[in-house]
Amino acid sequence: MPDWLYSDTVKEHFTNPQNVLLGDEAEFAANARGQTGNIKCGDQMLMLLKINDDVITDVRWKTYGCASAIASTSMLSETIKGMKIEDAYKIRPEDLVAKLGGLPSFKVHCSVLGDKALRAAIDDHLAKTGRQGMLKEEAVVICNCLGVTDKDIENAFHNGSRTWEQLQQATKIGTVCGGCKEKAMELLHGLEHIYS
Repeated sequence: MPDWLYSDTVKEHFTNPQNVLLGDEAEFAANARGQTGNIKCGDQMLMLLKINDDVITDVRWKTYGCASAIASTSMLSETIKGMKIEDAYKIRPEDLVAKLGGLPSFKVHCSVLGDKALRAAIDDHLAKTGRQGMLKEEAVVICNCLGVTDKDIENAFHNGSRTWEQLQQATKIGTVCGGCKEKAMELLHGLEHIYS
């Protein structure tokens, strides 16, 4: 039997996940709700928050995902309790991967579900309180040569780019040094899991 690919922290959060929604959604009485992913490919995330005075006081979540998605969302749920929404909005998948002691490279995209659902829930709260669009997700530069960001890649994906060649046509990414290909393709693969 092969060695366990995950850290002890991942194993703990997978086998003993924190803040999972066990009952009915209504029983938790959240005032913010975010959902992302696609059940057809087996990855979907629901995030419920209780927010008071722009501080996350409690959280529940449910996912149809793998061990990495479960562990990273469990870690996320513990991390955001007591956090101001503007700080929670800035949490990135890399932050969660670091807190977990790493994930196999082919599983990093699974940690994206939780932070996207979290931002969707915060956006929901802001919309309900008349502050729609107050917080914006920061773009991360993927291609330094041409300044192509993760948002540019996500937009290209939504416009039909599924391969490296299609992504290059849409964004010109990687046409100077090509050093960004691996990171861009990892992001594209993650987007396929979330939206396709």
